[in-house]
Amino acid sequence: MKLSIQKPDNLGILASGLCTAHCFATPFLFIAHSCCTIGASATPSWWRWIDIFFLVVSFFAVYRSGQTTTKPVMKFALWFFWACLCITIINENIQVVPLPEISIYIAGFSLVLLHVYNLRYCQCKTDKCCTKDG
Repeated sequence: MKLSIQKPDNLGILASGLCTAHCFATPFLFIAHSCCTIGASATPSWWRWIDIFFLVVSFFAVYRSGQTTTKPVMKFALWFFWACLCITIINENIQVVPLPEISIYIAGFSLVLLHVYNLRYCQCKTDKCCTKDG
């Protein structure tokens, strides 16, 4: 069975946007939760799995967008910011290096903007302009 994403930039915009909203809402949700329950400051594991889910979905969106873009620099930029997002999420879970919270927002917003730009300005008008190997 072949997995095909027909609109990878739309998927990328959705996944990156929801991921950024998820990251933005996290501090507010846990502040509200900690005000209601004393001593419950740990992040639930299911909440952290949402990060991984968005990362996997955005991987497939970036992979497919990289295959269909007409500009090589766009492919590099998509992968660069996906890698930044991945490193930031992994670091946040295992806490190797203290990173400012803004790093995850920059990576997420950058992916959204890159997918929007790619969707509007970097798409093939015919099937013949895109190569299979990127």
